[in-house]
Amino acid sequence: MSAIDDVRNTDRINYLNIGLLLLSCAVAFFVPFELFLLAYGILGPGHYLTEISWLHERRYFTKERYDLLFLLSSCFVLFLVIYILPDLSLELHVPNAVKTILIIVGAVVSFCMIFLKRISHRFIAFLVICAGVLVSKNMVVLFAVFVPTLIHVYVFTGLFMLYGAMKGRSRSGYIAFALLLVCPVLFIAIPTGYIAPGGYALEHYTMFEHLNRWILQVIGFFTSGEPTFVNDLYHSPAGVAVMRFIAFAYTYHYLNWFSKTGIIGWHKIPRQRMIWIAVIWTSAVLLYWWKFEIGFYVLLLLSLMHVFLEFPLNRITFTGIFSGLATNKRSSRPQ
Repeated sequence: MSAIDDVRNTDRINYLNIGLLLLSCAVAFFVPFELFLLAYGILGPGHYLTEISWLHERRYFTKERYDLLFLLSSCFVLFLVIYILPDLSLELHVPNAVKTILIIVGAVVSFCMIFLKRISHRFIAFLVICAGVLVSKNMVVLFAVFVPTLIHVYVFTGLFMLYGAMKGRSRSGYIAFALLLVCPVLFIAIPTGYIAPGGYALEHYTMFEHLNRWILQVIGFFTSGEPTFVNDLYHSPAGVAVMRFIAFAYTYHYLNWFSKTGIIGWHKIPRQRMIWIAVIWTSAVLLYWWKFEIGFYVLLLLSLMHVFLEFPLNRITFTGIFSGLATNKRSSRPQ
């Protein structure tokens, strides 16, 4: 394939992504709760499975021999501390400080370790982070709540898009990235068009409400103990804007992955593995359809795994963007 054909193929995929981005934005305007549940239950499992498979083919982009084991262990610790042990920890009288440190081991440290090679540097970073988090609860919220959710599906997706546009010097890639930034502004600027969620959405979104709660608290709209929280989340202008953003971010995150199959090449795997992925994905979708709550908890660890295993790739993306910016800055200087 010639360089011109490569550019045309990239542009076709970018314009497809622009269409999917606008479609996700439009649907999120009207039925954000239903859109989120649909995308999470159908597209989500397929994304987890195919991305983990793709990362496996590339040895997870890890730098050191034991990085993969560390990432998986951290992921499992976070899963236990946040979703499995809250009630048990109350019975065992586990101090909040201990739980805080465990959360950091699960989220913050695993991310920082990817950037550091020497054992001594990793150990120092661990101590510094734990000390900082014991002082600041905001850091716990950032890494334990937002990194596995919105930072992963929105911020990292945007950085991948920017990195791709910079590498290919693609105008269509920059347009897609710009639209990704504009859509959340539209959710705030245009409060109309919202359709109140139906019974199914109200019943099954409860397990995700904590994310909306934290966002509303961060922007100062809601304070803990507010008796009108449920009404604010589902019907207030701020609550609706937040939910539109969440639904848009998740839906486009999944669609972006599948639309770039030709570039990413996640389908180029052994046939037997592809069959297993199809079987597990089908089973997951049926499980969500039968009992959404059970599907959520059964697949939650898989969801966290794909977030953690992507950290080394995030490092490469950050490095590539900064290197590209530095190169552009040097080339723009007068000789």
